[in-house]
Amino acid sequence: MAVYVALFVLIAGGAGVLTATADTPEVGFENPDFEVSQGDTIEVDGEEYVVAEIAEVEEGGGGGHGGGGASTSIVATIEREMTVEQSEAWANESTVEVGDREWRVTISGEDPSEFTLVEVLDRQAILENDPQADNETVERDDGEYVVVTEDGESTLVPAGEYFPAPEERSYAAGDAFEYGGNTVTVDDVTAEQAVVFWEATETESIEIEQHSRVTVGETEFIAHFSDASTMQLSSDIEGYEAQVSQIDQFQQYNSGLTRVLVLALLSSLLLLGAAFIPSRY
Repeated sequence: MAVYVALFVLIAGGAGVLTATADTPEVGFENPDFEVSQGDTIEVDGEEYVVAEIAEVEEGGGGGHGGGGASTSIVATIEREMTVEQSEAWANESTVEVGDREWRVTISGEDPSEFTLVEVLDRQAILENDPQADNETVERDDGEYVVVTEDGESTLVPAGEYFPAPEERSYAAGDAFEYGGNTVTVDDVTAEQAVVFWEATETESIEIEQHSRVTVGETEFIAHFSDASTMQLSSDIEGYEAQVSQIDQFQQYNSGLTRVLVLALLSSLLLLGAAFIPSRY
């Protein structure tokens, strides 16, 4: 009985030593494509990206009494400025605002080569700014009039004579003008609508988490944060998967040794307990 107990103790000791002294493998890249900190730039497929932020983010954790503790993870954000083409279609007889003024889109004919912007006059503002005119037009049988008072004498002035002729601007395909803070170009004109386009700058943001696969441009990378301020990007996907496989194998071996340790100790205790059971004979 003592020999068996000693054998199980020896097995348990060996398993315990192996478990305690084994170095846990970790993911790491010896020659990553990029190793950057916040504010650094990287160039991928001819495009330049800026590491806008690397920060620890708190996640999980229940609120209130009995809630679990929150965990933290590291997240990086990279950004790039990109030029995109935007467009608008203006329907015939619709109104648009160009240069702080309202204009009516006018397209004539079945096969037009141009469209015309006709200024939409703010008649109310014109009347209110004229101290000699009433603030409203009046209708008579023969048309619309503006009441103008001079030297105490009121006269009716035809609206067509009182109000200035609206400004008109015509544009054909390829013409450019200012609209909404951009220089737009006429792309196409049909009987139903006019299409204008322009180039604008947009910011593309990509969030990257620990050991996540991320596609930057047309290249796929694996991300690894060696600390809370440094990010590594590696395109060696196979190398990363080999490391993950090695870590999984280590954990399986370690788990097996732990079970051997527990079983050996339990067996030793069981044998010792059996040795002190009094014999019935």
